[in-house]
Amino acid sequence: MKHKNLLLLSPLALLLIGCDAKKSAIDNDTEAKKEMLDDRKDAVDSAAENAKDRAETNAEIDKSRIEANQESLKAQLDADKKKADARAELEKAKIDANEP
Repeated sequence: MKHKNLLLLSPLALLLIGCDAKKSAIDNDTEAKKEMLDDRKDAVDSAAENAKDRAETNAEIDKSRIEANQESLKAQLDADKKKADARAELEKAKIDANEP
């Protein structure tokens, strides 16, 4: 009788072992997928951080260009003012030279 019970338990044991192996494989696959997704999240974070750094750098460059352009335009306007003053002085000198 004991031998019959053992014979009946053997297929059941094999079935249980097979189920455990399948469950283990599913768990392993799930863990691998989760690790892959975590790696992708890290890559997204890294790409976003790099993009932010580039944006900040570009903003600083743009600001510097705007300030340089502002200074250049102001210098040109100051030069134009001096040129206008010089022309006015020249015209006054011509008038003074033509008066007796």
